[in-house]
Amino acid sequence: MSGRSVVKHFCLVLLMLLFAPGSMCLSDESSRIEIGARVPVLEFKDIRYLRQTLDDLSPGKVLVLTFTKVDCPISNRYWPTLKKLAAEFQSGAVQFVGVNVGSQDSIQDIAELALDYEIEFPMVKDFDAKAARQLGIERVPEVAVILSKESTQSGAPREWQLVYRGRIDNQHRFGGSQPKATQEELRDVLQAVLSGQQTKVGSIPADGCLISFDEPMPHEKEVTYAEHIAPLLKKHCVDCHRRDTAAPFELRSFHDVVAHADMIAEVVREQRMPPWYGSAKFPHFINRRGLSADERATILSWVRTGKLRGDDTTTITPAVPSSAVDKWLIGKPDLVLTEVLSHQLPADGIIPYHYAAFPHVFLDETWLEAIQIVPDNPTVVHHCNAGFVRLGEKITAQNFLTGFVPGGQPMVLPESIAARIPAGSVVGIQTHFVTTGKRERCRISIGFKFASKVIRKQLRFELLDDHRFTIPPGASMHAVSASRILEHDAVGVGLFGHMHLRGRAMTFFAHRPGAKSEKLLVIPNFNFGWQHGYQWDADKFHFPKGTRLEVVARYDNSRFNPFNPDSTATVKEGPQSFDEMINGFVFYVHEHENLQLTIDPQTGTARR
Repeated sequence: MSGRSVVKHFCLVLLMLLFAPGSMCLSDESSRIEIGARVPVLEFKDIRYLRQTLDDLSPGKVLVLTFTKVDCPISNRYWPTLKKLAAEFQSGAVQFVGVNVGSQDSIQDIAELALDYEIEFPMVKDFDAKAARQLGIERVPEVAVILSKESTQSGAPREWQLVYRGRIDNQHRFGGSQPKATQEELRDVLQAVLSGQQTKVGSIPADGCLISFDEPMPHEKEVTYAEHIAPLLKKHCVDCHRRDTAAPFELRSFHDVVAHADMIAEVVREQRMPPWYGSAKFPHFINRRGLSADERATILSWVRTGKLRGDDTTTITPAVPSSAVDKWLIGKPDLVLTEVLSHQLPADGIIPYHYAAFPHVFLDETWLEAIQIVPDNPTVVHHCNAGFVRLGEKITAQNFLTGFVPGGQPMVLPESIAARIPAGSVVGIQTHFVTTGKRERCRISIGFKFASKVIRKQLRFELLDDHRFTIPPGASMHAVSASRILEHDAVGVGLFGHMHLRGRAMTFFAHRPGAKSEKLLVIPNFNFGWQHGYQWDADKFHFPKGTRLEVVARYDNSRFNPFNPDSTATVKEGPQSFDEMINGFVFYVHEHENLQLTIDPQTGTARR
């Protein structure tokens, strides 16, 4: 054979290898299990970032794992079919689970997809497509049907057996779709398994999007703490990861970071930290947190390649908080009010809400540009709400000023906008304390910064709430909505959503008169432990008079919610964590208001 022929033959073989079916899939054929074989231990992360195994996902006999990606059109066309099958086989013996293997899909993306398609069965993430590799899954949407075998030892994990791997049916393909399927392999397999019969098929190739089994790529240059990691942590992390904050540890030095490096890598890879639970499809919030893909890759590469220190003698790290002023994220307050007595808290049990008023009367109308609630022991405070009340009057929701929640930020208002406390008012708080396993003490302070510029507009809000809803037992995506109609032209300032332990997702809408409804924000995987506000760019969102503001909350009262106090309970509105709430705050100003108030920065009162 001539040299030219050898080259031609080699190129032909290479092309055949590259474009052979499944050739782009890098899974190791020799490592995948065969039909009828025992399934090894598989682990996933659910939409709450918690570890789940096969035993966690299904108490029943059969588990149907459907492998998916957010951006695969064929995968998304099959959601109605899968939902119908899940409803058809909902006796308890069969459990459907959506397994995401998209290398660029975040857990938040998965939660939002479940919300968009109203998928009630669990959705999990298969990082690095490890489970897909082991089960021999190469495309999405491909399913693996796994049969549970009774364990011979009491309390031991169940054994699982792979009985089918392949397509759902033959309705949807890359070339197009049929009106309905003429071959329904998944339904046939489930009917056979449930009736105790031998399945007729073990594996049917699936049409769909290939899974990219990404391997870690080496960084182009050496990554060190001093040059690359310290600046990223300073930019994104250390505001919270310091003493006397909600964060569990400090990240001020190389030793701090190395001691927690593997944990940092895990939460960065999962995009769990920095915490931000709003959908990426709504980028208009100026307080948005998050790392870019390159920043995540840098941190992961540093951990993977040995956690090199580099020359950090000139690395700037945050100073240790040295005085009481450092706890005030709003800057030094003009007025600080502190509770007279500390609260003595028990080691365990449920603590009733605590109500207290600060010993200070605002004799004159007072205008504020920033407010912050600071507990001296933040670990025991789940949330704290502050509001004003005039002496002798009843406090209402419209008297709300600000709140303290895990992961939240203090209220800092844009220039020329201020919050108002009427003359003759006192400020009170409602505090939800939690136990830690030992006796604790806590005392609450609240700091105020008086307005220092000319005030044109007063901060206002609508509270979208409902007090008469019920959530049925076992419901995994129960919807509750609330709305209010604006009586003035308004400009949005920000949003805040609050639910309890069964809260799953929350969506804000604006229904403007004569216009198409607009989504303002989606919180696809609401987190009870991290509730933060969402602040808009100034003058970005305008709402004409008559706009109906609406919030739709989704609740997960199923056994798949690991934080659910009781999935068999019918849940109603109430103040405790085992009750539920729907609180959607929309903060705004009147568009045409022009107060032109000159404020005395020493007292916060208007100069007449």
